[in-house]
Amino acid sequence: MTTDTRAAAALAIAGVLEGGSLNQLLPAALETVAERDRGLLQQLCYGTLRHYPRLQPQLQQLLSKPLKNRDRDIEALLLLGLYQLEETRVPDHAAVAATVAATRTLHKIWAKGLCNAVLRSYLRQRQQLVGKLSPAAVAAHPQWLFDALQRDWPERADAIMAANNEQPPMVLRVNRRLGSREDYLAALAAADIAATAGQLAPEAIYLQRAVDVAALPGFAAGQASVQDEAAQLAAHLLGARAGERVLDACAAPGGKACHLLELEPGIALTAMDVDASRLQRVRDNLQRLSLQAEVLQGNATAPPASLQERRFDRILVDAPCSASGVIRRHPDVKLLRRADDIATLAAQQLWILQGLWPLLQPGGTLLYVTCSVLEAENSAVIQRFLAATGDAELQTLDIPGEIRAHGVQLLPASAGPDGLFFSLLQRRH
Repeated sequence: MTTDTRAAAALAIAGVLEGGSLNQLLPAALETVAERDRGLLQQLCYGTLRHYPRLQPQLQQLLSKPLKNRDRDIEALLLLGLYQLEETRVPDHAAVAATVAATRTLHKIWAKGLCNAVLRSYLRQRQQLVGKLSPAAVAAHPQWLFDALQRDWPERADAIMAANNEQPPMVLRVNRRLGSREDYLAALAAADIAATAGQLAPEAIYLQRAVDVAALPGFAAGQASVQDEAAQLAAHLLGARAGERVLDACAAPGGKACHLLELEPGIALTAMDVDASRLQRVRDNLQRLSLQAEVLQGNATAPPASLQERRFDRILVDAPCSASGVIRRHPDVKLLRRADDIATLAAQQLWILQGLWPLLQPGGTLLYVTCSVLEAENSAVIQRFLAATGDAELQTLDIPGEIRAHGVQLLPASAGPDGLFFSLLQRRH
């Protein structure tokens, strides 16, 4: 176990720079530091990646020559050093000293002088460095995403990007089968955990500060789950009733599937996902909440033969997407996504709709959801699907949000919900 939190963070960030996912890299990194330092490790990783598009061009200005690929860890260390100086309350001298010291743990003593010189140069030149940044870099967004948001949301782009750069709230979903939201708010207050009720979903509770789930009253017994308020709307909008057959077609990690069963345990639910490893998360969530569902591996673009003979009354499609509406929770999206990914994702989303539509009972409804704010993945996909599908009909959704041509868009909001798109379709008799 290393006791150097910054070195551990640098290694995790370096993994993202090389194309890895923070969700996969962070758990191993957390195991290498003392429990008391895990909060700082997460802050350094998430914060550095959240501000990477602004930090990286400043670092390039400070380096006389680019670092070699084998020194990704030093590049990551310098970036997290800049993040501390620019965005945290860590005193400048302490941030510099701790960052320089991490070179020893990384076994790259040669970088000690480099790190010291770069960080101290930043402190002297920060105003000049920022003055040379592009508007996209100042907003801490990659150029392609900056341009896309300006195009799709010309009057809201600045607010969306500001929300993307903030730490997201921790939101709970109360299991109303086991108690009311008011009762759970009282339990949180008794545990000295400050919280307020959400405004959109009747089960939503916002915590003033994030806490370990082990500290939440009754979490192990299923009294609450962690789920953003916008995501909680999906189960309500689908509106499944007792006795109906319901398919959650892209179910992992299982939050929406479990919410469907909490609202109506009398449905026959099939939770499907293409990723067998992520299906274990679905099983774990079902077990903790004492819920029952069929868990099935399958590709929604070409559903498995076991589903071909069935007809579902309701289908939930939480489609794979750019995650442009939840960047504050997944800041590595800023590094890992590319402009040409959007057309590929939009094509996949259309194939998923086309693959699942034959499984829908005439008169049944399908709810299309993405955690994207980009039109190409949302209204444009639904428009193409409707144009090619004669028995598909768009339904009206009564939720507060930005009304688009083929659905409703929630935008990421400071201390509010994530950015999700919803479109409800019915299959004509």
